Amino acid sequence: MTNQTNQTLSAAPAYSSMQPADAPRRSIAVVILLGLWLVIFFAALFAPPLLDDADATHANAARHIALTGDFVTLHVNGIRYLEKAPLPYWLDAASFRIFGFNTFAAHFPEAIGVLLLALLGFYWASRAFGNRTGFYSGLAILTSIGVFLFTRIYIPEVLLTLFLSISLYCMLRALEADSATNPGAPRPASGTWAFVRSANRTFSPATYAYIMWASLALAVLTKGLVAIVFLLGTAIVYLALTGEYKNWRALKPLTGTILFLAIAAPWHILAGLRNTNGMNGHGFFWFYFVNEHFLRFLGKRFPKDYNKLPGYLFWSLHIVWLFPWSLFAPLAALPIFRALRRSRDLDKKRRRSFNIAGTISDLLLIVVALVIQQKLHLEYVEFLVLAFAFVLPFQYLRRRHRAGLPLLDPASQTFAHRTTLLLSLYAALVLLFFSVSTNQEYYTFPAYLALLVLLAASLSRAEDTFDTDASSRLWIILAHLAFMLIGFAVAATLAYGLWSSRHLAFIPDIGDVLAHRDVGNYTLSMSHFFDLTDASFAALRLPAGLAAITFCFGPSIAWMLRAKKRHLAATTALALTSTVFLIAAHIAFVRFAPMLSSKKVADKIQTLEATGAISRDNTVLLYGDQAYGSSIPFYLGRQVDLVEGRSTSMLFGSYFPDAPHIFLSNADLLKIWGTGDRKLLFVPLEKRDIVDQLLGNNKILLQETSGKALYTDRPLNQPSLQNHP
Repeated sequence: MTNQTNQTLSAAPAYSSMQPADAPRRSIAVVILLGLWLVIFFAALFAPPLLDDADATHANAARHIALTGDFVTLHVNGIRYLEKAPLPYWLDAASFRIFGFNTFAAHFPEAIGVLLLALLGFYWASRAFGNRTGFYSGLAILTSIGVFLFTRIYIPEVLLTLFLSISLYCMLRALEADSATNPGAPRPASGTWAFVRSANRTFSPATYAYIMWASLALAVLTKGLVAIVFLLGTAIVYLALTGEYKNWRALKPLTGTILFLAIAAPWHILAGLRNTNGMNGHGFFWFYFVNEHFLRFLGKRFPKDYNKLPGYLFWSLHIVWLFPWSLFAPLAALPIFRALRRSRDLDKKRRRSFNIAGTISDLLLIVVALVIQQKLHLEYVEFLVLAFAFVLPFQYLRRRHRAGLPLLDPASQTFAHRTTLLLSLYAALVLLFFSVSTNQEYYTFPAYLALLVLLAASLSRAEDTFDTDASSRLWIILAHLAFMLIGFAVAATLAYGLWSSRHLAFIPDIGDVLAHRDVGNYTLSMSHFFDLTDASFAALRLPAGLAAITFCFGPSIAWMLRAKKRHLAATTALALTSTVFLIAAHIAFVRFAPMLSSKKVADKIQTLEATGAISRDNTVLLYGDQAYGSSIPFYLGRQVDLVEGRSTSMLFGSYFPDAPHIFLSNADLLKIWGTGDRKLLFVPLEKRDIVDQLLGNNKILLQETSGKALYTDRPLNQPSLQNHP
């Protein structure tokens, strides 16, 4: 009875121990993945130029390191920049020293991070589920919309994901290798274990454990303490559920912690010692640990220059970020719901009387959930998601306990099942954490590898059972149907836009088409999508046409191949459709460059200086926060003054005694305007009305691009060059 019950309640899906007949050879798979990376990511390193806001701000911090050799205190425009961990800037500084100060060098470390992430996903999934799943995992990482979008700017998420994923993998391998050599530990069953067993001795268990701690330290130096929360939180739950806590020594907690501190602690200590007595007497320790970690999580960070996605958007947008692979998400959920249904049926048979203890525990769960909802001010969507995330696993584990079974079946803990459990727990923790915390769209990027590997494994498994499992076959068909409908809808929309703009002239600067005075201060990274108008299609004919053709034919080709049961070819066709679309998206992104970057303004200043139209002894001023034109100081290679710009990332560092006097008020601007050396004032679109009222006609327009203006306070030395491009 126990064995039968155990099999009934097993939540882990069955994985084949045999390699699929149509699995690609590993060498060919790696070549294909490398080719996709070159086409999608490496080719995109040369354009567009660095964007204003975070992209160029982070590049400025790395530029300071490369020029000064100060690896402890980050600086942006001469001001201490203490809110970020240093590793991404160290890598960028090294890239600048090798390749020079340009766009390619700024984004090269991040592109390498994407490649390594795809190869790690391929390697891990191949070891756990077979070469075909590994190939699908690499394809998914390289062709997902979210991975593409959130690596267009230099943010640390892809590096954080890489280091955390390495830590998770090494933790699993350390425990696995220890279980294989420890007679007292539960031994995994045959099946997938047999496939990976030959490679188990790549490193010793101790080596895997130390790599785990070292990679965790690098993750902390990349993004901060959240890396510890994600890894340790996942590890604790995983060890408790699997019973692997008995093998805790395999993870080398004492010596591993010493290694972790040896790598992660020195920078934090030095940064704290070198940055004291800042705003309100606070230094690095308060600002970095309290303000940037705990207060940010609670939504009380100072200054409040961030936003939070509504709950319904936070969850639903992951369908977009993981597209097109998110279409197969129901396949990943099938084994879960089947296990819950079986456990419920068995629980009903075993419970022949009213269970007072069970009812009380259910009521307590509801009360606790309501208290959490009130205390954290959660939206109802977030509350429902959190409730399902906690109640369903609790009910399942309670039913196993009533049946007299262990929480998880030790006999089913193959490397594939362990991988599935570990990645599921990790992805759930990341998503739930940021559903409660303040967030941006890309904050959940660290969960992408885990989610995409699980989706790839589910798709590969459904392909294997396509002829025998009606549910799997149905969801694959529905996914392709959705892909075709979305493709036709996108193609029709783009075709309509192209047809509507057929009589409009091509405009090189799309920002001139989209420029308007009421754009507002965007605080979410994807807000500029709302700037698209019908007139913009005249400037986007090439990428729009390419995307329309791709979505018109790509999904249909993938479906025809699937109908012929050529599963590998069908899934590859889906990935290639996404690849061509991402290439079209990058072309469109380059077309938006004048609107998103101020490099043209820096080029104009350098041209005027080179031709003698203005003296090189001039003062460049930015009106508003430095994020409005952060690419200008990068491409000029010098510090600029800020008018009414003592805000956001510049605020805390401006109160240190050695902060340069770069912050001016409106009154200061009026006082220096037209006196001393020449003044060059950059004004973003959002501040044009204010500057028009402030300076009136006492200014000369040198350049206007995408609504952004460059003014000077006196005529040029050579008036004929005033309209120089």
